[in-house]
Amino acid sequence: MRLVIARCSVDYAGRLTAHLPSAPRLILVKADGSVSIHADDRAYKPLNWMSPPCTLKEGVDGEEGVWTVVNKAGEKLIITMEEIMHDSSHELGVDPGLIKDGVEAHLQELLADRIETLGEGWTLIRREYPTAIGPVDILCRDADGATVAVEIKRRGEIDGVEQLTRYLELLNRDPHLAPVKGVFAAQEIKPQARVLATDRGIDCAVLDYDALRGIEDDKLRLF
Repeated sequence: MRLVIARCSVDYAGRLTAHLPSAPRLILVKADGSVSIHADDRAYKPLNWMSPPCTLKEGVDGEEGVWTVVNKAGEKLIITMEEIMHDSSHELGVDPGLIKDGVEAHLQELLADRIETLGEGWTLIRREYPTAIGPVDILCRDADGATVAVEIKRRGEIDGVEQLTRYLELLNRDPHLAPVKGVFAAQEIKPQARVLATDRGIDCAVLDYDALRGIEDDKLRLF
C-alpha cells in the first residue's frame, strides 16, 4: 500500500463531473490498483475514489505533478499535486480476512450446508472461496450451472453490497467462473442497501436464523 499526504485538487470526469478544491489530503494506492482520496474526517469513507481495475499514470503528457487514474469504462480521476508532504509504500501481505461473530459465522455454515434453500438445484462449490482481496463467503452454482457469489451479513448495509461488488468484479475476470452473479444475504437488509444491490443486479436474500437451524419454516425469501 502506498500512502501519500499532499496538498492537491481532484477532478473526476465520467458519468458526472466533480471537483475537490485544493486542500491537504491522504491518497491511498492499494495493491489491487484502487485509488482513494481521504480528508481528516468522515471515518472510513473517501471523498473520491476509483475502484479496480484501473491504471495510474504519474506525469501525463509532460504535466509533472499530475496523476491520472483511468478505469475500464474510461472514467478519469485527475489529481493535481501542489505539495507532497509524505510518500511511503508498505507491504501488508495477504490479509486473513474479517473474523465474523458467532451468529454471522454460523449463518454461513448453515447456508452452505443447506444451499438449496436459495433455490432448487443449487449446489455448493466451497465456503470461504479465496480471492486476492479476501475470501468470498460462499461460492455456489444455481440450477442452470451459473456461478453465484454469496455475501452473508447479520445486518445488510451498503458496505456489504460494495464488498460483494468488488468480489464480483474480480471473479468475473476468471473465464472458468464467469459470468458470476451475486446474492446479498442477511437477517435484515437496509432499504438503501437493497436499492444499491438491485441497481447492480445483485439479488437479496433475507435469512431467518431459526429457520436455518430447523426450528421454523426453512424457506428463505428472495427479492
